[in-house]
Amino acid sequence: MRRIAGAVAAVALFAISYTLGHPADTLSIKIIQILLMLAAIVILILTTLRRTGIPTQIFVGLILGAVTGVIFGPDAAVIRPVGTAFIRLIKMVVIPLIFASLLVGVASLGDLRKLGRVGTKTFAFYIAYYVSAVALGLFLANSLQPGSNLPENVQAELKASYGQTADMQKIRAKERPSIGEILIDIIPDNPADSFVRANMLQIIFIAMFMGVVISLLNKAKMKPVISFFQAINDIMIKIVEIVIKIAPFAVFALIAAVVGTFGVDILMSLVRYCAVVIGGLLILALTYPAVVWLFTKYPYLKFWKGIIKAQLIAFSTCSSSATLPVTMECAEDNIGVSKQISSFVLPLGATINMNGTALYQGVTAIFIAQVYGMNLGFGDQLAIVLTATLASIGAAGAPAMGVLMLVIVLRQVGIPLEGIALILGVERILD
Repeated sequence: MRRIAGAVAAVALFAISYTLGHPADTLSIKIIQILLMLAAIVILILTTLRRTGIPTQIFVGLILGAVTGVIFGPDAAVIRPVGTAFIRLIKMVVIPLIFASLLVGVASLGDLRKLGRVGTKTFAFYIAYYVSAVALGLFLANSLQPGSNLPENVQAELKASYGQTADMQKIRAKERPSIGEILIDIIPDNPADSFVRANMLQIIFIAMFMGVVISLLNKAKMKPVISFFQAINDIMIKIVEIVIKIAPFAVFALIAAVVGTFGVDILMSLVRYCAVVIGGLLILALTYPAVVWLFTKYPYLKFWKGIIKAQLIAFSTCSSSATLPVTMECAEDNIGVSKQISSFVLPLGATINMNGTALYQGVTAIFIAQVYGMNLGFGDQLAIVLTATLASIGAAGAPAMGVLMLVIVLRQVGIPLEGIALILGVERILD
């Protein structure tokens, strides 16, 4: 491994010395570019072979892709197909995964009529707060516009690259369907057509409706049905685990192509995007204890002190499910919540109360739309809220679920999925 690393360093040093000692003719520049790209690819391969985590590999891919884009310029677009293949693989699994995951998740809730008063209030609060988090993300992204400060020439090139999508958005914005029409359109008149057209809201509705009906029927008779869709879900999750391993190379290829074509200005918008997401997350974190105080008069700072252990575990593991035992311990021992309440409310919350992810979905969708010069109307933004909220129910078990849910949201409103490459490199940091 060290010998390979030494060889990479030698290639890079040779390229630099060759640049300093030879005239900058076209052939010399091409040779240097090829050598540097090979060095970048080898470094990325070394990173994956050293068994570092996928987030680290993706971040390395982002950095190397940006450097490659700067060096190659527009010629870097030649490796875009690697990233395009990754996007297609993700698109391939999204519909069956979300459908099976949602159906099983809703069906596993049991007879919804038996949730009782506490269960109904809990479910309603979680959904309301999730919707609020998505709406906050949309508000911050629309107000601060992290993706709208690109130079005019870059915006023009991006619009030209995705002119058809942008034109479709303009047509949809002029139509301006009413809220009633948007809600009615969720109900499909032809389920098969919903899957063919990848209408995510309708697919989510079908999955949830079937899940509710299954939960109301005889459990013994429905067990094979649930087992079948659980198997589909497991297969799709395994495919995602395999596909996500090529994400570092996909990010490398897509970022190299984007930076090479449109310049480094597009990366500066990524810094602004991160600042908006982090600011929104801070607002959510400060709001939660305030809501607790409003309804229970429980002291604000005492609440923070009581949950600090769970917060630290959550920060280090990036997983609500992994933090659940500690969260229950903090709620029962430090806050004074009864075991009966915490054992129901907290596991349910770990599944459908992903408010940080909700805000992230809202900000990211608007950010990518702004980068591509697309103006989303009220109907599209309402669709983002509905899609992100409904897709969150029972869909927290898959790896890279934040990215998969983002694919659902972007597809619903027609935003180019290639924009995902911009945020993949920092997604884990924000998580």
